[in-house]
Amino acid sequence: MVTPAPFHEDIADGPRGGRAVWITTGDAARLRLVFWPQGEKGRVLILPGRSEYAEKYGPVARALATHGYGAAIPDWRGQGLSDRLIADPRAGHIVHFSQYQNDLQATLDVVRELDGTPPTLMLAHSMGGAIGLRAMTSGLVMRAVAFSAPMWGIRISARALPMAWGLSTAASWLGRLGHRYIPGRGGPDNWLRAEIFNENTLTGDRERFDWMIAQLGAHPELGIGGATLGWLNAALRETAALRRLPSPAVPAYVALGSEERIVSDSAIRARVARWPGAVLEEYPSARHEIMMERPHLRDRFLGHVAALFDAHV
Repeated sequence: MVTPAPFHEDIADGPRGGRAVWITTGDAARLRLVFWPQGEKGRVLILPGRSEYAEKYGPVARALATHGYGAAIPDWRGQGLSDRLIADPRAGHIVHFSQYQNDLQATLDVVRELDGTPPTLMLAHSMGGAIGLRAMTSGLVMRAVAFSAPMWGIRISARALPMAWGLSTAASWLGRLGHRYIPGRGGPDNWLRAEIFNENTLTGDRERFDWMIAQLGAHPELGIGGATLGWLNAALRETAALRRLPSPAVPAYVALGSEERIVSDSAIRARVARWPGAVLEEYPSARHEIMMERPHLRDRFLGHVAALFDAHV
């Protein structure tokens, strides 16, 4: 059973008719799930990245709607308006990535219930790419999938990697120390700010950067700060496990910005090299969030995504 949830249409800039519902996972977490109207070609399941929220994808949903597709997007636990896992509501925390699989399963169940059919098209960004890949290797059936800078590895230098493993593992073993923020990576106030545009690793589009700042200014409850040591340890373990798994037999389009500084480009290239049916395209001068990039880059990406989906509907 689902009940209505808040949806901030005033900041979403999406197609008309967006709405949100509360859903409950098998392990009793309450999540928010946002829908935009079903299109004549079906509905795209959008899997967002760490720290994101559904309203941020309003323009993406609007672009998909022009191609005949509806959209559904969950707020993962610990972010957006979904349940937080620890006392600090700004901390990006998780215990194990299997919890995100619970979130995805609850999302799939509700989309299937409301649409009368399961979603078979997926668009995943960053951490959502790790969650989506894990689900497909575990039996989730998709007709076609598209990825923007998927987190199949984290960009950490070879020198820093042993320290990241050691510190995050020790903190997780010691319980509440895993709730602490990653040193040097921003704490509860790790927000987008106008003065950091030139140094930001997300987008080269000043207009879209300011739009994201305005969203969080209007509704700060949607945002979170830096990731915790517990999240880092869970992410390192999950990406290491993903490297050992086979690629699904699903047509895939993968986009990678030439200025990527957050996820591992080598992990992406390695995965695509052993994924029959997957195509990797590099976007010159693009940073991490291609769907939030300059208009010609995001339009190019979403055009490729729509073409892929059209070929497999």
